[in-house]
Amino acid sequence: MDSNLVVRALGALAHESRLAIFRVLVVAGPAGMPAGEIAQQIGLSPSSLSFHLKDLSHAGLVTGTQQGRFIFYSANFEAMNGLVGFLTENCCAGAPCAVNDASPCCGDPT
Repeated sequence: MDSNLVVRALGALAHESRLAIFRVLVVAGPAGMPAGEIAQQIGLSPSSLSFHLKDLSHAGLVTGTQQGRFIFYSANFEAMNGLVGFLTENCCAGAPCAVNDASPCCGDPT
């Protein structure tokens, strides 16, 4: 993963509301969740939610899909797994460890 993308993703997650949004979307799974439901679960105004979703989207961590009159947002599991992989690729001084043996996430197509 490109270090510029890593910095952008970590920067996006370095805010309490954006981290909460991302975690809610991870729990929602690949199907995602409509913006109104996200706002309700987290307790954000629609304008605040829109601002934070834009930041997460620019970082490549969240995608939005129009379904009728609603936009469903979902976590980008490939980006999430890439970020975790980047952060842990040199752990344990190069020796095999449990971090590399983690099972793939439900959103991971492999």
